[in-house]
Amino acid sequence: QVQLAESGGGLVQAGGSLRLSCAASGRSFSINDMGWYRQAPGKQRELVAVMTRGGSTNYADSVKGRFSISRDNANNMVYLQMSSMKVEDTAVYFCNADATTPQGFKFTRATYWGQGTQVTVSS
Repeated sequence: QVQLAESGGGLVQAGGSLRLSCAASGRSFSINDMGWYRQAPGKQRELVAVMTRGGSTNYADSVKGRFSISRDNANNMVYLQMSSMKVEDTAVYFCNADATTPQGFKFTRATYWGQGTQVTVSS
């Protein structure tokens, strides 16, 4: 119903910056919360940042003050600006969206995931 496509991942030096983008596509859907998760090798997927449709944000303690999430609701886009990056930020980053889609005569609210984009921070 909803497809999420990330872009912007890559290799960056510690202390540098990187910006991730995610575009949601499909038809007849609306997005509520939208954000980013990440998963490092051997670790659980964790929340990085999330923004509600109204603009409220939440960040993981480890990225506060360094990462910034933003949204373009009109174009169903979400961004993650990462600065002062650390080696421990290395992970696969996933776009996530809480969306409502039509299901017959009803609407279903569900969570959707992108395929992930690799972010590697080198020292």
